[in-house]
Amino acid sequence: MLSFKGYNINPIQLKDAWSLCDFVAANEDHIKRYFPKTLEQNLTPDLSKFFVEKKVKQFALKEVFLFTIKEDESGELVGLVYIKELDWDKKQGEFAYCIGYPFEGKRIMTKAINTLSEYAFIHLGLETLQIIVYKDNIASVTVAENCNFTWIKTLKNEYAPLGENFLQMELYELYKEIET
Repeated sequence: MLSFKGYNINPIQLKDAWSLCDFVAANEDHIKRYFPKTLEQNLTPDLSKFFVEKKVKQFALKEVFLFTIKEDESGELVGLVYIKELDWDKKQGEFAYCIGYPFEGKRIMTKAINTLSEYAFIHLGLETLQIIVYKDNIASVTVAENCNFTWIKTLKNEYAPLGENFLQMELYELYKEIET
């Protein structure tokens, strides 16, 4: 559906269940803090199949949009991007994303978020996109900043990783430019 140099972005598909299970298993330590539900729901191929079926339905109903990022050459799943917390009245959605260990630092997620921001503004009709990150998650903060998201404010007690206290998270936003 969407692509940038060497990678493609597609809505989650039923055929992605097995590769999603592999991706989660290979990156468990990397994603468990911020994606515990995704991890928990993809620990086995059967769980992944159920998860993907649910996400395909949610995509069709415009409740949550889950995209895969894959390498063109190998077809390997390298990352996930959610557009979630959709408020159709406000025309607002929030990005959540993760990338596999071997693909960190290659600006893949920056390119994916730029590509999907344009998609969200043009094809979904959203006007405000958000990224909520923990300030110490430097890679995620860098993605927000490199994609021209503006820091808005600190959100107190916004998110508590499993077994941890609540964290203060940083809210970044990007707005669709209104042409006059």
